[in-house]
Amino acid sequence: QVQLVESGGGLVQAGGSLRLSCAASVRTFSTYAMGWFRQAPGKGREFVAAISRTGGRTYSADSVKGRFTLSRDNAKNTVYLQMNSLKPEDTAVYYCAAKGAYGIYTTSTVYDTSTQYDYWGQGTQVTVSS
Repeated sequence: QVQLVESGGGLVQAGGSLRLSCAASVRTFSTYAMGWFRQAPGKGREFVAAISRTGGRTYSADSVKGRFTLSRDNAKNTVYLQMNSLKPEDTAVYYCAAKGAYGIYTTSTVYDTSTQYDYWGQGTQVTVSS
C-alpha cells in the first residue's frame, strides 16, 4: 500500500508561482512512476504531468508545457510540481498519483491516463485569481 500526501497548494495571483509536493510512504519509491492530475469544478480529471520512476523522463500536457516542471527526489520519496506563470484556468484540485513500474524496460515509461495509476493522494487546492 502506498500513501501519498500532497502539499503546497494555495491562493496565488495570475502570473505567480507555486510548488506542489507529493510525499510517498513507501520503501521502494524508485519503482513507482508518478503523475499529477487536476480537477476543476464541474469538470473531469485532467492529466497535468508525469515522470518516470528514475526521473529521467517527463511528459506534460500541452496546456502546461513551458510553465510547469515536474521533478522527483527518490532519496526523499517526493515529487515536485513547480508551477510558474499561473493562469486562472489552472484553478483546480491537484492530485498526485503513483503507478508501480518494474524492470529495466520501465525506467523511462511515463503514464498520462488516470486509469493507469494505482494510488492517489487526497488532493490540494490551487486557486489562481485574475
